[in-house]
Formats: sequence, structure tokens, C-alpha cells
Amino acid sequence: MKSYIYGLLSLIVFFSTASAQRVQFDTEAGPITLELYADKAPVTVANFLQYVDEKRYDGATFYRVVRLDNQANSAVKIEVIQGGLRDESSRRLPPIAQETTQKTGLKHLDGTLSLARGLPSSGSSEFFICINDQPELDFGGKRNPDGQGFAAFGRVVEGMDVVRSIQQGDVESAGPANVSQMLKKPVQIRTAKRME
Repeated sequence: MKSYIYGLLSLIVFFSTASAQRVQFDTEAGPITLELYADKAPVTVANFLQYVDEKRYDGATFYRVVRLDNQANSAVKIEVIQGGLRDESSRRLPPIAQETTQKTGLKHLDGTLSLARGLPSSGSSEFFICINDQPELDFGGKRNPDGQGFAAFGRVVEGMDVVRSIQQGDVESAGPANVSQMLKKPVQIRTAKRME
């Protein structure tokens, strides 16, 4: 009976720690540590970890910064930095089913890690990190006209200072309004790896 109880306790400890898997990005701007919520968003976390484990994010970049001053044509303003493979389609895995915040119970708060997408269930390699709370990215929010929001699946636990410094980077010139969101010098993710 004692060994059964110890075995059961070991399983509980395993699953509770497995649900809060951590990943570290070593970026040119400094380290960013992410905590992933596999218990709430298992499909999205599994997809992200496949990119990490297969080294697909090694050499990827943070390339887009969305600030209040570079969204002239948007009625619903947000603040995020976006990273991933950008145009490297040969390293991209197939899209996954979207786990909306209505399903997961997660919210787009300051430091939230979420999957970027166009159409629903088109998310794959691109992700973003929220700066400040962004409720318009949740299910029912108005940033995406379909109202499905985005798939939050983790958060930054260390390195929000790095995230904020990336967001303040110089963007490419886009004519007189200068409303480009693309960084002049994307910030490279040297390595992405699971933390022990």
C-alpha cells in the first residue's frame, strides 16, 4: 500500500510540473524565460515545444513590434512583440486547431505568450508576447474581426525588461506616416530550449 501511495504521489508531482513546462530564449537582447500551460492549452503547447525540441526556433527572430504609435489604421490598438520563422516556410509545421481563451480560461495579460494567426486554426510557427493587458486579443475581442481571439498558452516569468526593450526598437521607414511595425534590425533568438 505504501509503494502504491508513493507511486501515486510521484505521478501527481510529475503531472503538476509537466503542466508548467519552462522554455528559455537566449536572444541578442537578453534571456527570456517562458512558462507554458500544457494543462490548459495542450495542443498549442505541444506545437510550440515541437518547434523548440526540433531546434526550429534557433536562429529565428523577433521581427515585429506593435506599439500605440505605429497602428494608425487600426481602431483597436494593442501592444505586442511578434517572433517566429517569418518567411522561412520550409521550417514551418502544419497549422493546428485553435484553443481559444474561451476554452482555456487564459487571458491576454501583461507578459502572456500567444499564437499568432490569420484565419482561425491557421496558427503554426509565429507567436507574440503581450505588453500590458490586452483583452481585445481574448475570445470576443475586437482586434480580429472574427471574434475568436488568439490562443494564449503561456507567460514570461523572467525577462519582461528584455521584451519591453525589443518593443522600443527602431522600425523600418514606411513613408510620411512612418507606421511600420517591422524592426529595422530583427532580434535574433540564438537558441530556444527547455529548462530542466
